[in-house]
Amino acid sequence: MSDSESKTLVIRNGTLIDGSGAAAAANTAVVIQGNRISSVGELPGGVNLEDADKVDVIDATGQWIMPGLIDGHCHLSFGMPAVQGYASARGTVNPGFSAIRAAKNAQTILRSGVTSVSIPGGTWFIEVGLRDAINAGLIEGPRIYTAGRFIITYGSIADSEPSWVGAPEHTYGVLANNVTDMITEVRRQTKHGVDFIKLADSTWGDTQTIAKEEISAVVEEAHRRNARISIHSRGAGSTKAAAEAGVDWIMHADLATEAELYAVAEAGVRIMPTMTFLFEALEVGKEKGRSDAELDIIKRNADNAVTVLQTARSLGVQVMSGTDTGNSPVMPYGVLHAHEAEVMVKFGGYTPLEAITASTKDNAYSVGMEGELGVIESGKLADLLILDADPLEDIRVLQGGKHLNAIIKDGRRVDLSVQPEEDTLLALR
Repeated sequence: MSDSESKTLVIRNGTLIDGSGAAAAANTAVVIQGNRISSVGELPGGVNLEDADKVDVIDATGQWIMPGLIDGHCHLSFGMPAVQGYASARGTVNPGFSAIRAAKNAQTILRSGVTSVSIPGGTWFIEVGLRDAINAGLIEGPRIYTAGRFIITYGSIADSEPSWVGAPEHTYGVLANNVTDMITEVRRQTKHGVDFIKLADSTWGDTQTIAKEEISAVVEEAHRRNARISIHSRGAGSTKAAAEAGVDWIMHADLATEAELYAVAEAGVRIMPTMTFLFEALEVGKEKGRSDAELDIIKRNADNAVTVLQTARSLGVQVMSGTDTGNSPVMPYGVLHAHEAEVMVKFGGYTPLEAITASTKDNAYSVGMEGELGVIESGKLADLLILDADPLEDIRVLQGGKHLNAIIKDGRRVDLSVQPEEDTLLALR
């Protein structure tokens, strides 16, 4: 253990937004020992701020302290444009290249204030290896909770990539057109160390390609193997079937009606609308000359997603925050990870404090660490941000890391003097 790791870290005089939903508290001290928070509030007796050999002090006067952001929906090993070196918009045939790019993406994400990410799908098992490398201290990056490739059927959202030729490893979906194949894939992925399973059902339209009985079988097998399960579901029928089958959370659900969301509420299933992707796809699509028909579909889905958010909230459905960053060239890393909070405030009727809670405490579930992350209180893991602007006054200050004075992950400060170079491949705007 290095000297810095053995020291007590004290953050004092800042305004605390603890992530629990409680009101902000001025002139608060946060004390960190090792990788955990040891006290919050008044500076405890016995901490000698003058003992530089044992204590590091951050004076956060005029600054705001909050939990590290958690992006509940982020992809790392695909999401690049189809340029030289890339096989498609979502992958490359070179696993080594993809792994190195994923590591770079992870570093960019961390320095934007995102200390944990949930990754619902990638290529090969790159994110599993990256997770383990970060945990081992080999490279820097956020905490990673990851699925493997999407499990799909003919007609599912990812069927356009593997199509009828099968499903080569560098694609982001694996075809499984019956229960036996689906269960086999769950076993294969859990053998390789994934944290959760992702089913991918409906496309942009109100479709259902995976039967409720098939979803139920996958849920049972995943849970038997101590893995959670999420599902990409836009369609109304798909959303209802997924809720009744007992998935752990539903991504998108942007074409669900109140009836389906009532079923979600009754089942106690969480949803993650990922409105950021829809709004960005709409804006960038206009700039890039997408057809009126394409833009109309995206606009309809974006409007529906806002309605879903509002309706789900009124029904008591637990809503988590995710951006779908890295899903396409319109979703660059390091820029949009807090945008979902802005959308929640601007369109969903959330207060900035509620949006922050959704992006921290509530999102801890998406990385399998509820009760450990997302709240600044004694005993919790020490993932914190210090900002020079008040996110309760303007939620947009969380975006892009521009107002970050410090990032603390696992009790250690991230060196903000080392910034990844701008990714010109994804800088489309």
